[in-house]
Amino acid sequence: MNKPLLYTFLFALISCGTKEKKSSSAYFAGEIVNPTSDYVVLYKDEVVIDSAKLNQDNRFSITLDSVAEGLYHFNHSPELQYVYLEQGDSLMIRLNTKDFDESLIFSGTGDEINNFLLELFLSTEDEPNKILPLYSLEPSEFCKKIDSLRSIKFKLLNELSKEAQLSKNALEIATASIDYHYYTYKERYPFWNRIRNAKKEITTVPEHFYTYRKDLEYDNNKLTYLRPYYNFMKNHFDNLSYMSCKDGCLENHHSIVKNKLHFNQHKLQLINDLVTEKGLRDNLFRNVAMDYLINAHEGDENNKIFINDFRKLAQNNKHHKEIELLYQGVINLQPSSKLPNISVINAEGISVTLQEIADKEKNAVFYFWTDAQRMHFEGIKKRVSQLAVSKPEYTFIGINCNTDPARWQYVLNTSNLDTSKQYRSDDFENLKNALVLKSLNKGIITKDGVIIDAFADIYSSF
Repeated sequence: MNKPLLYTFLFALISCGTKEKKSSSAYFAGEIVNPTSDYVVLYKDEVVIDSAKLNQDNRFSITLDSVAEGLYHFNHSPELQYVYLEQGDSLMIRLNTKDFDESLIFSGTGDEINNFLLELFLSTEDEPNKILPLYSLEPSEFCKKIDSLRSIKFKLLNELSKEAQLSKNALEIATASIDYHYYTYKERYPFWNRIRNAKKEITTVPEHFYTYRKDLEYDNNKLTYLRPYYNFMKNHFDNLSYMSCKDGCLENHHSIVKNKLHFNQHKLQLINDLVTEKGLRDNLFRNVAMDYLINAHEGDENNKIFINDFRKLAQNNKHHKEIELLYQGVINLQPSSKLPNISVINAEGISVTLQEIADKEKNAVFYFWTDAQRMHFEGIKKRVSQLAVSKPEYTFIGINCNTDPARWQYVLNTSNLDTSKQYRSDDFENLKNALVLKSLNKGIITKDGVIIDAFADIYSSF
């Protein structure tokens, strides 16, 4: 639905009158066209609140006897999206999974804030590409452009506030969604300005550039799972870490990024010093650990130093087990190692280990797919087909992650895949943890049965 039409629909609903909210309960229901799962699951933060199975008409309904006002999200695997709920809400959705976010529409009591947040999300989804040329501007000009875009969004919010009876919390969420989205561009500016203008030095910004920082909240648990807020915090701590390191640690600031251990130790310490809200604190610590352990590749000794710092500063972190599993997985995937003892199943239904497959090939590339993500699957197929021609010295081995056996066989038979080079896993969680599978673009390169690069990218590493 285009933006003018969406707002026409939104205000038409509002003009019919806002229903008075008396009950402490809330109702959330809707219809999923072309479902990709049997269920809709409702979460508050990371906790499952309730779930509902789709009926024969692909409809679902969830009734909450009591509801804590705030931001939730619903999952219809593999997609998810926000929903804001308050007491007395009776909220309906309709969406088509072929165009999940763009087709989603809310109606009923509580639709005003939800349609606004959705429209805000959609209108800013492609915005980074439009912002990119602006990074070449001088700091003051860049600020003017970003502040102007921010003002446009607040004008829309003010219009909505005049027509709808938004609660204080709903208004706070909407305001934060706008603010932190545009503050993120400012946190990125010094680095992208340097890249766009091919400068040797990071641009020095005027004192007023980060005026908003004086009002930043590091302890607002209502914002912890708000995407613009969390994205801002990740960029904010990148910026703070780089600048504090540049000014206080290294004579040659160009070496900061190269010394990833040192840089990420800074981030851990700054998060520890500034962030008091446990949910945000835990998630930011996790983000730093995931980023370093998966992407740094600085060897066993630096990995050990990093994980010890993480354990010291991130005590009682709710992601502790996940990070420890990741750390162990990274250790097991170092170059010259054998592959983890993971079994997969071939097209004949025979179980073999990844190592047995690697031992048969001079040079092998393991890649990963699931037909639950059709666009990714089609992209991977095309990419592997190209590589099979340009890199004939490699054998490309496909590992399906989580498709049921019957569906997998159907996909093999209808997708022109070489079934002799296709396998599936019966234990996706074990596979994911052992192979540190955080992206389906991952590739694992082996030679003569040992790992060459377990953190390759099927698109950029060849």
